[in-house]
Formats: sequence, structure tokens, C-alpha cells
Amino acid sequence: MKKYLPFLILILVLQTPFAHASVESSLLGLKNALLGSILPVFAVLGLGFAAFSFFTGNPNAKQHLVYAITGSVICFGAQSIVDLISRVVR
Repeated sequence: MKKYLPFLILILVLQTPFAHASVESSLLGLKNALLGSILPVFAVLGLGFAAFSFFTGNPNAKQHLVYAITGSVICFGAQSIVDLISRVVR
């Protein structure tokens, strides 16, 4: 029983916030987490990788830079893209 006690406590702690959550609010929370923190971090990491590639003299540096800028525009503009699609659907 002692082996399962931390798992049971974790289930009881996590059960309360999600017990009354609807699908729409869960998806809204996921969207906010992705657009607010995860995608911008990936965009900055991609730009950092492209800059490192450029400064080290990698022959594919220009291609990496184009991909990083395109990805950053999409990542930082994702909220506007989502808002546009939701306005068109409604």
C-alpha cells in the first residue's frame, strides 16, 4: 500500500481542478499554454540555432535562417491566425 500512496495522492490532487472542466475550457487552456509560452520559446530557440549556424559558417545557414524566420512569424503570429479562423468560423 505504501508503494501506491504517492500515486493515489497525485490522483486526488489532480482530480479536483479537472473534475468540473468542460472540453471547451480544457482546449482553451491548452491553446493559451501553447500560444503563450511554448511556441515563442521554440521560435527563439530556432532563431538561436540559425544564428549559431550562420556564425559557424555552416553552408546551409541561409536555409536555416529562412526556416527560423518563417517559423517565428508563424509562432508569434499564431494568436492572430487563431483569432482570424475563429472569426471566420463564427
